[in-house]
Amino acid sequence: MMGSSPTAREARLQKKVEEALRSKMKARALKECDHVVSKFAECAKGRTFSVVWTCRFHSKELNECLHKFTNDDVLEEYKKQYILEQVNRQSS
Repeated sequence: MMGSSPTAREARLQKKVEEALRSKMKARALKECDHVVSKFAECAKGRTFSVVWTCRFHSKELNECLHKFTNDDVLEEYKKQYILEQVNRQSS
């Protein structure tokens, strides 16, 4: 009996696609936040435990920047774009 649930193969494919989209999303976030990453890295250079309190402003700034590009809404946009690309490929 065929149900509406995806087969194991389709589920694995969906998971791989989502992982690839998350990876793409993270890469974009790092690129967009490069200036903030650099500031945090400079602050953290040569520090161990003190990085937690010494660089907390840079850490907060970095997390805020990364969150702009790595949240559920952004992932949904990546998924929509992926689906549109798949539809366009199939209709070509």
